[in-house]
Amino acid sequence: MQENGFHGKVAIVTGAAGGIGSAIAHALGTRGARIVLVDRDETALAAQVADLREQGIQAYPSAIDIRHGVAVKAMIERVIEDFGPIDFLVNVAGILRAAPVLSTTEEDWDEHFAVNATGLFHVSQAVARHMALRRRGAIVSVTSNAAQVPRMGMAAYAASKAAATAFTKCLGLELARHGVRCNVVAPGTTRTPMLQSLWKNLDDERRTLDGHPEAFRVGIPLGRIAQPSHTSDAVAFLLSEQASHITMQCLYVDGGAALGA
Repeated sequence: MQENGFHGKVAIVTGAAGGIGSAIAHALGTRGARIVLVDRDETALAAQVADLREQGIQAYPSAIDIRHGVAVKAMIERVIEDFGPIDFLVNVAGILRAAPVLSTTEEDWDEHFAVNATGLFHVSQAVARHMALRRRGAIVSVTSNAAQVPRMGMAAYAASKAAATAFTKCLGLELARHGVRCNVVAPGTTRTPMLQSLWKNLDDERRTLDGHPEAFRVGIPLGRIAQPSHTSDAVAFLLSEQASHITMQCLYVDGGAALGA
């Protein structure tokens, strides 16, 4: 099993039942960390934990809904009681319901912010309080390049991810004096179930690569769709000692789609 200075560390990964979250849990686990996987999909979460354990990774499930602050605080206390201090937090949990602004319902708007921003706030605040007391730890929030670059049909998603990005940087500023680092990884188009749900036609992948002039969207300069491992590798770097002097930064992992933002 690969290790990279994470042996024995305790990591929490939200949205870990699939897609990028599961890739991050795997990446940290193969580097020696003990992983608490958080997701509200209990069935998918159990399957993911079982798969990681078969690979020799120390993985543990926590099926909660991060929209509920009381449940989050209780979960964090249980993790510390069962496994010891939390070294790493990776915020991945998120939803995307694509719709033009004029068709976006108030319910969908609220749900985007409840999960992508408020849920992230609940988990980050609860973990950060303990990290600040220990004067050590690292937090990475996985947002989106849509937080910086406007996307048609994605206003609620983009706005909530922009909120998550700004919050993480502000948290990093406040925690710097306590020795805790907070950074952001902003993926672009990544081959996940969320992406597949957005593609409706056979030529959607090619249009994603080449761009959509009618939607004011450039393509992907590197000419390929990202894999979840591209984001998980970036997260692992920002959590590692190699990034010990990096905080309040946003690392784009999008093949150049945001043109450097």
